[in-house]
Amino acid sequence: MSASVFDFSSLPPNKTDPDAPTDAQMPSLNKILVIIPVCNEEATIAAVIEDLQAIGLSRIRVVDNGSRDRSAAIARSAGAEVIYEPIAGYGCACWRGLQDIPPEIEWILFCDGDGSDAIAQLPQFFARCDRHDFILGDRGATAQGRENLTSVQRFGNRLATFLIQLGWGYCYRDLGPLRLMRRSALEALKMQDRGFGWTVEMQVKAVEQQLHICEIPVHYYPRQGGRSKISGTIAGSLKAGTIILSTLGNLYFQRNLKRFTPPQFLLLWASVLLLAIGTIFILPYGDFRQVEAVPKFWGGIGLMSVGFVFSWRLRSLKGTWFWGVAIALRLLLLFMYPGDDIWRYLWEGYLQNIGFSPYDLPPEAAELIPYRTDWWELINLKHFSAIYPPITQFGFRILASISPSVILFKLSFIISDLLICGLLSRKFGYVQTIVYAWNPLILYSFAGGGHYDSWFILPLVAAWLLFDANANNKNYLGTALLLGVSIAIKWTSLPILGFLLWQALKRKGMQKAIAVLACGFLPLLISGIPFCFGDRCPILPYSAGNSDFVVHGRSADFLPYFLQKWGFLLTDNSSLALPLLAIGLIMLWRIKSFRNFTETYFFTLFIFSPIIHAWYFSWLVPFAVASRNLGTKLISMTVFIYFILQYRAALGIYDWWMNESARLFLWLPFVGGWFWTTIANFQRDRQSLKNKGEKAIVLEDRI
Repeated sequence: MSASVFDFSSLPPNKTDPDAPTDAQMPSLNKILVIIPVCNEEATIAAVIEDLQAIGLSRIRVVDNGSRDRSAAIARSAGAEVIYEPIAGYGCACWRGLQDIPPEIEWILFCDGDGSDAIAQLPQFFARCDRHDFILGDRGATAQGRENLTSVQRFGNRLATFLIQLGWGYCYRDLGPLRLMRRSALEALKMQDRGFGWTVEMQVKAVEQQLHICEIPVHYYPRQGGRSKISGTIAGSLKAGTIILSTLGNLYFQRNLKRFTPPQFLLLWASVLLLAIGTIFILPYGDFRQVEAVPKFWGGIGLMSVGFVFSWRLRSLKGTWFWGVAIALRLLLLFMYPGDDIWRYLWEGYLQNIGFSPYDLPPEAAELIPYRTDWWELINLKHFSAIYPPITQFGFRILASISPSVILFKLSFIISDLLICGLLSRKFGYVQTIVYAWNPLILYSFAGGGHYDSWFILPLVAAWLLFDANANNKNYLGTALLLGVSIAIKWTSLPILGFLLWQALKRKGMQKAIAVLACGFLPLLISGIPFCFGDRCPILPYSAGNSDFVVHGRSADFLPYFLQKWGFLLTDNSSLALPLLAIGLIMLWRIKSFRNFTETYFFTLFIFSPIIHAWYFSWLVPFAVASRNLGTKLISMTVFIYFILQYRAALGIYDWWMNESARLFLWLPFVGGWFWTTIANFQRDRQSLKNKGEKAIVLEDRI
C-alpha cells in the first residue's frame, strides 16, 4: 500500500492545525524506532514499510512471529531490520522488538503490518511529542474508521474501554494498534503480557503511571491482504476477548492489592461476582407458572444474597464500581420474565387510551371483551377493578400511549430506582447506599419482577431528605407536596402525611398545619379529577369494584395468621385497623424524626397487614441505608421464601397458603433483626446521653 492510494483530503491541512508539527516540535525521525509484529503478511508488509519510509522513518524493525510465507524476506528487501520471535503471541513479538534498542532511540512506534493503519497521519502524532508521552490513534473518531471497523472490533473496543474507565477512571476511546510512546515511559511500564493483552496492559499502565496521554482521530482501512488472526474468525475473536478481560482482571487485582487490604479487595470481587452470577442465573426463571422456575430462582437468589452479605463489610467504594454494578445488574434483569402485576399495569394504561376508566370496569367486564389483547389472559384478579391511585394511572396511560411494552414499563421503574440510588448516595455515600443499590430484593422487584413501587418510593425518599436537609428551618410545604405525589402513586404514604401535619402543628401552628394538609392532598385532588364525576369518585381502594379484595384478601401475613391460630376471630381485614390506629397515635406522640416514623410505620404495617407481597419490603430498604437496620437487611434475602406461593400454584394448588415453617423462615429474621437494631440503638443513645451528662458535671465542677 502506498500513501497515494488513499485520499486524505478530508483531514485538516497542517497549516490550520494548532498542533501541526513545526521544526521546534518535531522529534528527530532518526530517534524513532518502528516495531511491526508480523505473521504471514507477505502481501502487505512491503507497502507498509514504503509508507513509513515515505514520511522519513528509516529505523524500522519487523518482528517475524512464526511466518510460514515470505514476510521476512520481503521486509528485508524493502529496507527493514528483521528479527525473529518463534513463540507465538502479539506481546511476545512486541517484547522481542524492544530488545537491544540503540541508545539514541527516544520514541517507539507500534503499527500493524496488514496495511490497515493510516501511516500518512503520523506527522500529527509527532506534533504532540513535546507535550505527551503516549499518543494513540482513535479509529472510531473518523467516519472511515468507524465504517471499516468490524462489529467484533467495535464491541471489543467499547467493552475494554468501559472496563478501563470503570477500574481506573480514564476514558480511552480505542485500543488501536497505531501508537507512539516515549521510550523512557515505556520502560517504566514494565510490560508483562506476552499475548493479545499487550495493548490493553500498555494503556492501563500508562494511566497508572500518570503519563500524558493523547488520542488522535485516524483513518482505518480494511486489511490489504492476508487474513486476520483475531477479528477474522469467531474463535479468534472469542480468544481475544477472553484475553482482554483476563488481562484487565489481573491488572485490577495487582493494582488493588496495593490500595486495599486483601480482605477488602476479595470482598469486593466476591460480592460483585456472586451478584452478577446470581443475576444471570435467575434470568430464565421469572415465569413462575413453570414448575421448575421457583427452585432454580431460589438458587440464583441464594448466590445474590451471599454477594449482598459480603458487600456489608466493604469500607470504601469508588463511584464507578457502585454505579457500574447497579446499572449492569438492572439492565440484565430488564429481560427477565416479569411478575403478573405488570400485565394489569399494561391493561389499565391501554384501557385509558381507548376511553375507559380502569376504576369503573374490571378486566373481565363484558363491555371490554372486544378490546382484549393477546396478553389479556395473563392479567391477575380479572374480577376486580383498579386499586392504584390516579397519578399511577396517569403514568400507566402515558407509557401505554407510547407502547404497551413490558420493557418500556420496566425501564421507567428502573429509572426511578436509579434516581433513588442517586439521592441516597449523595447523602450517605456509596458504601452505605450499597444496602439499597446492590440489594437482591430491590434488583428483582423493579428490574426483574417489574413492580411499580419505585415510583412511589422516589418522592417519599425525596420528601425525607428534603425535610432533614435543614434542621433549623424545615421545608414543610415542599415535603408535603412530595409526600402528596407519593400518596397519589400509592396510598401507603398517607399516614406519613399525618406525621408531617402533627409536626407542623406542634412547631409552627395551625396556619402552617393547614397549608401542609392542602399541599399534601393537592396532587391527589388534581390527578383524581378526571376519574371523579359528581358525588361518585371510585379512586378510593374501598370502592365497590374492589372492596372484596381489600377487605378479605390474605397473603403471607404474620400477626393475623397467629391471631387466628391463637383463637382470635378476625371477621375481615378492617378489624386490624383499630390496633394499627392506636399504635400510630403513640408513634405520632413519641417519634420526632421523619425517618424513624416512616421506618417504624412500615414495620408495624407489615406486622399487622393481612396482605403481604415480597416487593412490599422494598419500601423499607431506602431507610435502612441510614439506620442500617439488620431486620431490613435480612428480610431482603429471606423474603424470597414468599415465592413458595407461586410454586404451589405451578403445582396446581391455588389456595395461596404458606405453611407455618415457611412463614417463620420469612418473618423471624426480620422481626428479630429489627428488635436487635432497636435495642442496640437505644443502648447507644442512652450511653450518649450519659456521656453528655458526665461532661456537663465535669464542666460544672471546673466552673
